[in-house]
Amino acid sequence: MIIQVCVGSSCHLKGSEEIVGLFEEALKEHQIEDEVVLVGSFCIGKCSRNGITVQIDDDVHVGVTKENFREFFKSNILDVIENEGK
Repeated sequence: MIIQVCVGSSCHLKGSEEIVGLFEEALKEHQIEDEVVLVGSFCIGKCSRNGITVQIDDDVHVGVTKENFREFFKSNILDVIENEGK
C-alpha cells in the first residue's frame, strides 16, 4: 500500500506536516510500517477547502484533518490491510 500525503502549498498551509506525523505515529502504533510506504507528494490536484488531500494507491481522499484522522486511518488503512489478509 502506498500512501501519498499532499505537501503542496495549499495542503502545507492547512497542516500536512501534522498529518504526516499522525500517519507515522499510527503506522508504528499498529506495527504496519513494513506494509505501507508513506511519501509526500506535491499537488495531487484535488484541493479542498477543508483538510489535506491523501492518495492511497489509486484512490484520492480529500478533507483529512487531525480531527477525523483516526476514523480515516481505521477505515482506509487498517480495515483494508485486515481484509487483504483474508
